[in-house]
Amino acid sequence: MNMLTKSEGELAVRLARHAIEECLNNGKKISPDNLPAVFRENRGVFVTLNKNADSRELRGCIGRPYPVMPLSEAIILSAINAAREDPRFYPVEPDEIDDLVIEVTVLTVPERIKAKPKELPDKIVIGRHGLIVAANRCQGLLLPQVAVEHGFDCTEFLCQTCMKAGLMPDAWLNGADVYSFEGQIFQEVLPGGEIREKILSEEC
Repeated sequence: MNMLTKSEGELAVRLARHAIEECLNNGKKISPDNLPAVFRENRGVFVTLNKNADSRELRGCIGRPYPVMPLSEAIILSAINAAREDPRFYPVEPDEIDDLVIEVTVLTVPERIKAKPKELPDKIVIGRHGLIVAANRCQGLLLPQVAVEHGFDCTEFLCQTCMKAGLMPDAWLNGADVYSFEGQIFQEVLPGGEIREKILSEEC
C-alpha cells in the first residue's frame, strides 16, 4: 500500500470533519471532487472521534476494514457513521462538533496470520499491527493505536479483540481466525486545528 503524504493525510482529516459538519448542520452528504488520485483508490479506513484534546475520551469510531470503496467515500461515510451511528453512544449533536478531535486511520488489507494458535502472540507487533478476530459469524476489530493507548501486550491484545467480537477471551487459542493489518494515522492536535501523523511505538 502506498502511504499517504502529509498533505493527503491532512486532507483526509479535513474531509472527515467537513462530512460531519455538513451532515449534522445541513443534513447533506458532501460529494467533493478534484481530490488527489489516492482518494479514488479503494482503501479500508476508520474514523475516530474523541472528546477533550487532552484525555481523548472516545465519542465514536466506525470504519470499513476492507478496501470496498474509494478512500474519499469511505472517509465520508465512516465519519458520518461515527458521529451518528456508533451503537455505544448517543448521536453527536451539532454543538459538539467544535469540541471533537478527529482521527483518520487508513488501513492496509487485513491478512490472516498463518500460525499455530499458541504462536500467534509472536506474530504481532504492538504499535504496528491492528487485529481482526473472526469465528462463528462474529467478528471484532481493534486498531493498532488501541493496544498502545491501553498498554496491552500481544496476548492481551488478542484477548481484547476476541471480546470485541463477542467471543470468549481465549477464542484465539480455540480455532478463531486472526487477521492483522497496519494503519497510517492522521489526527487533529486540537479540534479543527493542526493535523499531524501519529507514529506509534513498535515494541511488544
